[in-house]
Amino acid sequence: MEKGIKILIKDLDLHIGKQHILKNINVAIPEKKITVILGPSGCGKTTLMKSMNRLTDIYPDVKVTGQIFINDDDILHTQMDITKLRQKMGLLSQRPYPLPMNIYNNIAYGLRISGRRKKKFLDKRVEHYLRVANLWDEVKDRLRDPASKLSIGQQQRLCLARGLAVDPEIILADEPTSALDPISSQAIEEKFLELKKSYTIVLVTHILRQARRIADNVIFMYMGEVIEQGSAEQIFNDPKEEKTKSYLKGLFY
Repeated sequence: MEKGIKILIKDLDLHIGKQHILKNINVAIPEKKITVILGPSGCGKTTLMKSMNRLTDIYPDVKVTGQIFINDDDILHTQMDITKLRQKMGLLSQRPYPLPMNIYNNIAYGLRISGRRKKKFLDKRVEHYLRVANLWDEVKDRLRDPASKLSIGQQQRLCLARGLAVDPEIILADEPTSALDPISSQAIEEKFLELKKSYTIVLVTHILRQARRIADNVIFMYMGEVIEQGSAEQIFNDPKEEKTKSYLKGLFY
């Protein structure tokens, strides 16, 4: 795989029943950058992102053809255990889904199931990842409280900390700020800009302002197809395709 590329998708088609959801997708996602998948609702953004960690497997009647390379391993035809594959990727959904347990155990859970159980180690790791997510100072005195008592913005940062605790290489984020207030949204965006030094980040959004603020690389999708891809500077300042130009002008959503 070309140097500097983390995820390479070739000739990807995805059908659910008779519906052709993704159509001949060919994209290259650079390492340690923020790649934004942009496009109107229903264009296949989330399905493309979910294909990167095989979450599309959960759909009934799904048929996938093509190749998705991560670190030179074609994950659609891999010998790797799918659970281990997914552990390489932290996942943030549109709404946060903390585990039904306390704040501490939300972080410690993934560490324990990977065999790391010593209390001193867990204490250090829980604090570390809560600090990484800018949450430690807000929760350090209530680690035994249910995670459900946190605000939605805090829950999203907790889910980010939980995802980072299993040592992923990639962060997949599906509209991660759509349910958040502006201050919480800004906190997540700022955290992504810090985290890209260590992680490859793939962000699905339909919010143009957000994409302009944080994207290094952009994939623009429409009706299940990739219309255009390139650096954020090129896509936003000099788009080549008419559909891209129309979308950026706000002519359709």
